[in-house]
Parts: sequence; C-alpha cells; structure tokens
Amino acid sequence: MPHPVCISFMESNYQKLVHFWGGLAPKFLPFADAASEDLPLSRLLRLSLFQVSVGMALVLLVGTLNRVMIVELKVPASIVSIMLAIPLLFAPFRALIGFKSDNHRSELGWRRVPYMWLGSMVQFGGLAIMPFALLVLAGAGQSASAPAWVGWGAAGIAFLLVGAGLHTIQTVGLALANDLAAEESRPKVVGLMYVMLLVGMIVSSLIFGALLSDFSPGALIQVIQGSAVVTLVLNVIALWKQEPRSRLRRGKPAVDPSFNEAWSTLTRDARALPTLMAIGMGTFAFSMQDILLEPYGGEILNMSVSATTLLSATLSVGGLAGFAWASKILSQGADPYRMAFSGVLVGVPALFLVIVSGYLNVEWLFSLGVLFIGFSGGLFSHGTLTSCMNFAPKDQSGLALGAWGAIQATAAGLAMAVGGTARDLIDWLWGKGSGYVIVYSFEVVLLGVTAFVLLPLLKSNEDKKFSIDGWYLFKRRSL
Repeated sequence: MPHPVCISFMESNYQKLVHFWGGLAPKFLPFADAASEDLPLSRLLRLSLFQVSVGMALVLLVGTLNRVMIVELKVPASIVSIMLAIPLLFAPFRALIGFKSDNHRSELGWRRVPYMWLGSMVQFGGLAIMPFALLVLAGAGQSASAPAWVGWGAAGIAFLLVGAGLHTIQTVGLALANDLAAEESRPKVVGLMYVMLLVGMIVSSLIFGALLSDFSPGALIQVIQGSAVVTLVLNVIALWKQEPRSRLRRGKPAVDPSFNEAWSTLTRDARALPTLMAIGMGTFAFSMQDILLEPYGGEILNMSVSATTLLSATLSVGGLAGFAWASKILSQGADPYRMAFSGVLVGVPALFLVIVSGYLNVEWLFSLGVLFIGFSGGLFSHGTLTSCMNFAPKDQSGLALGAWGAIQATAAGLAMAVGGTARDLIDWLWGKGSGYVIVYSFEVVLLGVTAFVLLPLLKSNEDKKFSIDGWYLFKRRSL
C-alpha cells in the first residue's frame, strides 16, 4: 500500500494540475466560453468525449481501413467501396432514432442515456468482430475452408453495426447537449462538439498510423479491438451523471405519439422543409470534392505524397476556423440562415481557386482554395445545424437533429460516390483531368441552387444590423 506521504504528494499535484488546466482551458480552448454555471466546462468537455469516439470510428473506417484493405490485404477496390458505403445505410434512420429518444420512457427516468448506451454497445460489437471478418474477406479467395460469401457477410455485418452505432451515438449525444445547454450558449456548444470531433479524428489518425507502421494481421486485430474498448470507455465517461432523471419519464404515456405526428408537428414550421432541402444540396456540393482533392493535387499539380497528405489537415483547419467564427457570430444573436448563406458565398470562390490553380500550376493557390472550402463548409454546417436547433420545439430536439444528421450524412456519402464516379467517367470520355474541372464546376452550380433555396429564409428576418467584427448580422425574431 502506498505510503501516506506519497498519497498526500500525489493528491497535491493532482489538485495543482486541475487548477492549472482549469485556468488554461478557457484561454486557449476554442468555445470554452460555452460553459455556464449550470453546465461547467469540465462537464461539457466530458460530454464531448462521445464526439471523440465518433471521430475515431470515422478515421478508422474511411482512412485507416480504406488503405489497409486495398494495399495490405489486397481486397479489390470495388469491394472496399461497397463496405465503406454500408454504414450509410443507417444514416436515414437518424431522424427516427432522434424521435425515439425524444419520447423514450424508462423506470430509471432517462430518455437519451439508454439510446447512447445501446449505440455504444452496437458499435463495440461491430468493431469487435470486424478484424476477423476482414481477414476472412481478404483470404476467402485463397482458402477453401472460407467461402467468399462468409467474408462478404461477416464484413458487411461488422460495417453495418459500426455505422448504426456511431449514427445513434452522435444523434442522441447532440440532442443531449442541446437539452443541457442554455439557449444563448447553444451555438458555442455545437462548435465545441465539432471541435472535439476534429480532435478525435486528428489524434486517432496519428495513433493508428504509428501502431500500423509495421503492418501485420495481429496488429490490425489489436488496433481495431482496442478501438472498440476505447469507444466504450469514452462513451461511459461522457454519459456519467449527465442526463437528469425524471419521474415524469417513468411508465407508458396515456397517448403514445407516432413518428408521423411528430414529423408533421416539426415540419409545420414554414422554415423546416426549405432548411432540410438546403442542407442536402449544400452538403452534397461541399462533399463531392472530398475524395478528389488529393488525387487532383497529385495528378494535376504533381504534388508529392507528403504534400497531398497535408490537404486533409488543411481542410480540417479551415473547418475548425469556420466553426469558431460561426460560433462567435451566432452567439451575438446572428441569424443562422445568414451564416449558412455566407458559407455558400465563400464556397464559390474557394472552388474557383482550386480550378484556377490547376491551369496556373500554383500549389499555394490550391492549398488556399482547400483552406477556404473547409472554412465555408464550417460556416454552412454550423449555420444549418443551429437553424434546426432553433426551429425545433424543445421536446423534439432529437428529431430535428436526427433529421439534420440523416440528410447531412446521406448527402455526404452519395456526393463522394458520385464525385469519384463522375470523374472517372468524364476522364474516360473527354480525357485525363477534365473530370476534376467538371465536378468542381458542378459543385459551384449546386452551391448557387442552395443559395437560391436559402434566400426566402433570409428574407423572413427583418431586423438587421452591422457587426463590428466585419459581418452583418440578422437578429432572430422570437418564435
């Protein structure tokens, strides 16, 4: 047993560390001022750990496993693309998950916690069986004891479980954050949640890269199953004593609301359907280039592998700056539709910079365009998400956030698939390099259509002023 003097020394240093971090975080952590007396920063940061686990899963699926399956495991790229698309099958159900969490009743008096726990367990199960499923899939062609359908089926189930888990966790987690945050601090809370998503993606990508530098099947198993354990631990810590229990949520209600009734109530607001349309089109426009940026830099600008690898970081930095700017402006009472519209306006010249950089063969111009694409996407995402939070009734925040997530995730996945396919088809028809220009030009057109859809929503707000920060703001009218 440790000596009492050692215990006293450790406790003293622990208190000093906590005091130091508590004073440091509000100064240097983005959105630290989102905390309030009822929702202190320590509790808010702990809740945001669910976004770290989601970011880790996204990097594992889209980044690490994408490369490992194609290069090390020699799985055909067509099969890999199908496997990576499987998690999107669950994305449309995010609205239903949000609705269920809005109306869930249990003897423990919780409505969000059970769904986050269920999502965590589903994701844990998918990650637990995934490495073995991938090894069977990779060796099915050479092993008589493992038919091809076994590898296909096992890998498909694993990817579906991970997708179902992460979509459930993110939808219900954001709804819980919306429940806990005061109305005036919600934009900053949203910003903090997505900062933590980016943190999870960046940190996990570095860790996965280091652990798999010397690839072996055993290392792959350890990394994926280790991710399963870390996911469960992070989500348990995030959930601990977050949602207050209520006796009103016990027992079955006299009238059980249906999803159709709740959806009709939500869409009764004239802004709802145009907002959801704008989210789908805008997300599609911003996401088509996600899968093309690195190939464009390599093929058109002859950038090195290390240089194109930095493009993802550049895009993330731009997105982080966009979220930070949007959070600051929206917390002053700005109209979130104006913020989303501004994101669209910034996105158009950003895409033109990317196109022009190829003709001029200027790398820094291309990187600048990528940075502003990330920035404009951050403005648009924050604006549309805050809009959904604002027009949703208090008891339907899960449904509204689920609808936003369902449309956003589905549109992003389809956009990447369409962008890659369109580039290949156009290059085949009209020559190498033409596909990139056509896809980027189509994104510009689609952003113009998104701006047209947002215009009536801007006109619904009459009171406006100019911000000293250089951005003109629209005050929100009380609903």
